[in-house]
Amino acid sequence: MTLTPVEALLAAARRHGADHADAILVRDESESALVRKGVPEGIERSESVALGLRVFRGKRAATVSTSVLNESEFDRLAEQACAMALVVPEDRYAGLAETALKGRFDAAGLDLECSATPGMDDLLARAREAEDIALSFEGITNTNGASAGHGRTSVALGTSAAFFGAYSRTSHSTSASVLAGEAATMQRDYAYRSAVHLEDLDDARIIGREAAERALARLNPARPRTGTYSIVYDPRVSASLLGHLVGAINGAAIARGTSFLKDSLGQRILSAGLTVHDDPRRIRGAASRPFDGEGCAALAMDLVQDGVLQSWLLDSRSGRQLGLPTNGRASRGVASPPSPSVTNLHLAPGTLSSEALRSDITEGILITELMGSSVNMLTGDYSRGASGFMIRNGEIAEPVAELTVAGNLKDMFARMIPGSDLMFRQSVNAPSIRIDGMSIAGL
Repeated sequence: MTLTPVEALLAAARRHGADHADAILVRDESESALVRKGVPEGIERSESVALGLRVFRGKRAATVSTSVLNESEFDRLAEQACAMALVVPEDRYAGLAETALKGRFDAAGLDLECSATPGMDDLLARAREAEDIALSFEGITNTNGASAGHGRTSVALGTSAAFFGAYSRTSHSTSASVLAGEAATMQRDYAYRSAVHLEDLDDARIIGREAAERALARLNPARPRTGTYSIVYDPRVSASLLGHLVGAINGAAIARGTSFLKDSLGQRILSAGLTVHDDPRRIRGAASRPFDGEGCAALAMDLVQDGVLQSWLLDSRSGRQLGLPTNGRASRGVASPPSPSVTNLHLAPGTLSSEALRSDITEGILITELMGSSVNMLTGDYSRGASGFMIRNGEIAEPVAELTVAGNLKDMFARMIPGSDLMFRQSVNAPSIRIDGMSIAGL
């Protein structure tokens, strides 16, 4: 039987003295078209392949990688890795995952591959359509361009403990970025969509219209007065709060003691009733996968349930450090060891529409864009540049810019109120989120 490159590399590692090993192959193919004022400015096609090997000799581990899929080179690569593993310091938490699956696995049932393969003419036409619609709006004065693309990523992972898995995921995308106004008053905004299947991708006209409407709405922004306000994070930026939560419950950070939530397992960190769910097996999910980066089962789980933190994000190494089993959240590249991460993560929606969520706010701010970041994960202190719109008597009012929103993430998490407008458009998703009592630095 002919061995796959991953299996051949594992066999070479065993020949050169590895006690255990795992290997990963990642192949990427993509094609994209960028137009500006209808003229092609960037036509790209790329293909890459990378193969990584991690070997263990006792409690010592070493990782090597290559972009050459030539079996005659595998012995040299394995010999290099095994030699390196003899001279690195011991890591008492190193090793393959004890709960890894055994056998051969694929992504059957997850529907991660689209059969549509748009040609370059199709991509150019889609990009032009998005840009043409955006430029047709009165007040749109220039364009940063529009793009369309598609790609395929294939992953194969194997271990010396009888696991082998392989799957592919496709992607399709469209974006547009335009400018409104003139000279110093000019404002920029954009719209972007991506999907695993082309049929799920929003029409280019929708994307062009959204980019134009957003840019026009930002014209002539003011600065709010410095003070304390009720804030509503638009779904476009609300997922960033989940990103900070993910960083705070990452098992590696917990093991180092560098998270402001390090003592919060089993405690209420969000408002009662709130759930944060991670689902590696979401059908057509942007980050779906049939197994994690160590060959463990990819199972859905509530990280937060009824506001209570249920689990850290764990791979096998961070799990050993904390005396806990991995929960199948390992991700890895070809040149680095696994580390904990999420897949398809979302904050469950609430019952209030976006209009109802802000209806009782006399004066507040809707944040639609965040810039920069000053977030201290040790203390939870939070400060970010922002822009958006004033909320007056429950209605969206004039645009505002050049403001800073500040608080402490632990307090912010406890006061989050989600809206009902959750949409699954990327790997981390959240509805509108209201947080009262936030500090704003403006005028």
